[in-house]
Amino acid sequence: MSITIAEKHSTAAKQYVQAVYETVSKRNHHEPEFLQAVKEILDSLIPVFEQQPQLMEAGILERITEPERVVSFRVPWVDDNGKVQVNRGYRVQFNSALGPYKGGLRFHPSVDASIIKFLGFEQIFKNSLTGQPIGGGKGGSDFDPKGKSDNEIMRFTQSFMTELYKYIGPDTDVPAGDIGVGAREIGYMFGQYKRIRGGYEAGVLTGKGIVYGGSLTRKEATGYGCVYFVQEMLASKGLSFNGSKVVVSGSGNVSIYAIEKAQQLGAHVVACSDSNGYIVDEEGIKLDTVKRLKEVERKRISEYVKEHPNAKYVEGCGGIWSVPCDIALPCATQNEIDEKDAALLVESGVKAIGEGANMPSTLEAIEVFLNNGVLFGPAKAANAGGVAVSSLEMSQNSMRLSWTFEEVDAKLHGIMKNIYNNSVKAAEEFGYAGNLVVGANIAGFKRVADAMIAQGVV
Repeated sequence: MSITIAEKHSTAAKQYVQAVYETVSKRNHHEPEFLQAVKEILDSLIPVFEQQPQLMEAGILERITEPERVVSFRVPWVDDNGKVQVNRGYRVQFNSALGPYKGGLRFHPSVDASIIKFLGFEQIFKNSLTGQPIGGGKGGSDFDPKGKSDNEIMRFTQSFMTELYKYIGPDTDVPAGDIGVGAREIGYMFGQYKRIRGGYEAGVLTGKGIVYGGSLTRKEATGYGCVYFVQEMLASKGLSFNGSKVVVSGSGNVSIYAIEKAQQLGAHVVACSDSNGYIVDEEGIKLDTVKRLKEVERKRISEYVKEHPNAKYVEGCGGIWSVPCDIALPCATQNEIDEKDAALLVESGVKAIGEGANMPSTLEAIEVFLNNGVLFGPAKAANAGGVAVSSLEMSQNSMRLSWTFEEVDAKLHGIMKNIYNNSVKAAEEFGYAGNLVVGANIAGFKRVADAMIAQGVV
């Protein structure tokens, strides 16, 4: 079963989608990640436009592929040596048809306009799939928090928020964390926002500390949610995590809690990674060690083998997909699985893929998985748990109350189950039964499109 569905159609709808993509490509020719995300989604929407040609007349694609607002700004700060450093900050406010812009902030040297736009575009559909009243946005900076002191990170984040605060608010745009932005960074930014605004607007950021308005289960949400989604995929084929061999890329927030939930469900997780390399522990990953190394000591994953000599460490993170497994959970970064990696996974007998990161598989890799009957949970569906609980955090802030861990976890589980069911239903409705890439794209798109039509040409 192929992700590429354009050749199946020779209609005005196909011509319309291709024309829109050509316009987007010319306008954003220097932004490959953004164009990749747009291409993947637009092709899968052709059957929708065939059935509902009025959407073409409304110019939905022309509008949804152009951000409502893009903000780029200078972030000056002083390092511990007294030297002035300058980074670039971004916030892309892509679509507010369903609610205030919602999406994380990423601090990583790779961040540029293309990365932020691809993430923001994906966020529109991911947020829609949750069923929550949130639009799509994304932001960040090319600042690298690795190796920086707490004081340097505080000075940077305060400078970042001094500009960003002009464009955000509980009813306007609600950022959260992403790669390089955890509880520490969110805390510093919230403090600076509160200082500038002169008021306590708890709902302006999510991923906050529990003591000042955060939500229980938020830290675990993306990893847990990914596993919940894959659990539904497996159950549809009479399979489960129990007794399955699992490989999880990354060792950050998403990876750690995907490992935790998979292990709780009886999985045998044998490998994880960071940007330098990966570890394989055939006895099973010792999660307490990984948590301490990455969340507390902020060390490299290579330190794991010093405490567990039966494990092995391999330089270069890409090789992790050569480790045979039943279930693969790519939870590190975009395009980490290419066509060759996908072929290796298929050859080793992988049964299911759950994308915990944003767009971790290339289009060619997804083709390999679908054509070989591998259960495939696309990122915009499988990793929507984080933003789902962020929306629940917003709700708690608005009501000035806190739900228990069990209450939030149950709501998260229900949301992920609904995302799976809605994706399955949409795929079946438009003639692509079993293709959750197409199903998730269509289900997410239709809700946004309906809202955009109802609100007129804005």
